[in-house]
Amino acid sequence: MNDSTQPRTPCFRDSGYATAFVVVISVALMAVIGLAVDGGTAAAAHARAQGAAAEAARAGADEIDLDFFRSTGIVRLDPAAARTAAADWLDGTGHEGTASATDAEVTVTVTASQPTQILGIVGVGAITVTAEATASPRSPDTLTLPSLPANTGTRGTGP
Repeated sequence: MNDSTQPRTPCFRDSGYATAFVVVISVALMAVIGLAVDGGTAAAAHARAQGAAAEAARAGADEIDLDFFRSTGIVRLDPAAARTAAADWLDGTGHEGTASATDAEVTVTVTASQPTQILGIVGVGAITVTAEATASPRSPDTLTLPSLPANTGTRGTGP
């Protein structure tokens, strides 16, 4: 047999460059997908934490110092009762956080840990979210009652 009659097979020598490229691109793609999926769940966890902080702060803002209000007509909080009410609301709903209060307002900070679904592949096991809300009691002069519509219809009219 002659060497010139045998078909030539091309010889590719990429030395694994294509494999390294595919690995790097795959990891980058997984990171982007992880940011999208796990970033979305972290945003939802933050929204839940924000809602919990706001509700707990409002629960604390209900604790006004009634004796002071009755004697002066000025609305102010009972700070100890406000802190306790906010902390009890957090405990009752299973949220972790802290509450602080002054005579004028209640501030609640909620912290939650959201486990990751995809970013765990690259070593991020959980994302911690923190939310803070402040509430204050409303004084009677700032309350507005809804107005009722005027009765413009007629009753009892007949033919």
